Amino acid sequence: MNEVNASQKIVLTKDTLFQPLEEDAVLLNLEREQYFGLDEVGTRMLQVMLESPNLGAAYEALLAEYEVTPGRLEADMARFLDELLENGLVRVLPDGDVAG
Repeated sequence: MNEVNASQKIVLTKDTLFQPLEEDAVLLNLEREQYFGLDEVGTRMLQVMLESPNLGAAYEALLAEYEVTPGRLEADMARFLDELLENGLVRVLPDGDVAG
């Protein structure tokens, strides 16, 4: 996961709104005036990543929830996190910072 490690936590940036819908969700970056749609799995992955104390805990929770190999989940989480970071939707908190 690039420069991100399992002990770190992610939070939405101050310019991002996250709106879960029925099964999907929408992310809106107010600064860039862009919106992004998430499917059911992407929505759940983001919810778990935001609610977990760190990315390692999110990984473990998702591994228990979905029928997926560890390697596949790690790759999917890394790719998803890269997209979120590149689009300015989330930021990584320093190790030990849980408040953001």
